[in-house]
Amino acid sequence: MGSGTEAAHGGWSRRRFVGALGAAAGAPVLAGCGDGASRTPAAPEGGTASGAPAQPSVSTPASASAPASKEPSGPRPLYLGTYTSVEGGGRGIGVATYDPVSGRITGSGTITGVPDPSYLAVHPDGRTLYAVQERERGAVTAVRTADGEVLGSRATGGAHTCHLSVHPGGRWLLSADYGSGTVAVHPIDASGALGERTGLVTHSRPAPGPGQEGPHAHQIVTAPDGGHVLAVDLGTDTVYSYRLDQRAGTLTEVAQAHTRPGAGPRHLTFHPGGRYAYLADEVDDTVSVCSYDPPSGRLTIGRPQSTGAKAGTNHPAQFAVTPDGAYAFLANRGDDTIARYAVEADGARLRLLGTVPSGGEFPRQLALSPDGGLLFTANQRSGTVGVFRVDGRDGALRRAGGPFASPVAVCALPL
Repeated sequence: MGSGTEAAHGGWSRRRFVGALGAAAGAPVLAGCGDGASRTPAAPEGGTASGAPAQPSVSTPASASAPASKEPSGPRPLYLGTYTSVEGGGRGIGVATYDPVSGRITGSGTITGVPDPSYLAVHPDGRTLYAVQERERGAVTAVRTADGEVLGSRATGGAHTCHLSVHPGGRWLLSADYGSGTVAVHPIDASGALGERTGLVTHSRPAPGPGQEGPHAHQIVTAPDGGHVLAVDLGTDTVYSYRLDQRAGTLTEVAQAHTRPGAGPRHLTFHPGGRYAYLADEVDDTVSVCSYDPPSGRLTIGRPQSTGAKAGTNHPAQFAVTPDGAYAFLANRGDDTIARYAVEADGARLRLLGTVPSGGEFPRQLALSPDGGLLFTANQRSGTVGVFRVDGRDGALRRAGGPFASPVAVCALPL
């Protein structure tokens, strides 16, 4: 997802800046759940960039495509996001399984026909996978999990789509475009395929924060109560609250919450209780506890706190919160660690417990298995996915299996 250092790199766009990583792997890089490239996008393998369904090349066992259950029982599906347009990147969406007991990951194929699928989400019924296309002409793609068939793509109306999520009702796909500072809505039909865009909003106010040339929408997510949609914008240092019209598929702004100037908010993760959320600020290397008011949709951002990082340069990526709401974990890029927090006061307070190595270099994203027993880290620069067992008694993280090789690993989605 997006970079908070564009001004410091000659005003480069997110994609140009991250594309340089292939030529200078040791240089600092900031981005979200995926990286872009500076060259003109190539046509996707096996399909079109927007519109007509594509026929993928895929090797997907039945165990990697069935809807997930909440209880561990045999191998579970794991999907992996990457970049297809950078040196050393992948060919599409990685398909694998993981053992919910041992944490062992087994690769089983690749879904092609989806260029630069840097962030992934799944429909509530588990039958459809959605991926961004993080390119100059942003798009979102639907893939049937039963057989890996690409159901088609739709343009978002923005640039460099970096995040997407499915509204809990399963009828709307929400997406964020880092390059254009826009958020979009697409309808989802009964088959899981996407319809034409119904909503598009540009973050035109407030003005961009220090060092930013414009808005950079980094994330869009529905609050646990389902009543409001929140979008995090790194470029304007703002979290926007919207009401989604579930008949028309349009967004109406109802509130704004502002961080400190130059904080560069990146990702917001809600506590299961629904009254608090945790915000990672990638530019100034801090996190904040936020209170949330469901009736109004208003978010209130608390004071900055430590990420636990010791490295001179660190850019926190995102939080993951255990299903019981007892612990929170934060991916630290640069420090290459996972910070561990105890969640106290029913979600109102985070207490830093320490950090552990992420098991790779530059952990771009992390995700918990549905039961909360395993934590996955997508380590971009090392091209690996790490797995940790989560101790429910104290939130301790212990390595589970060895790192799994995945080219330019920027997103891991365990089902």
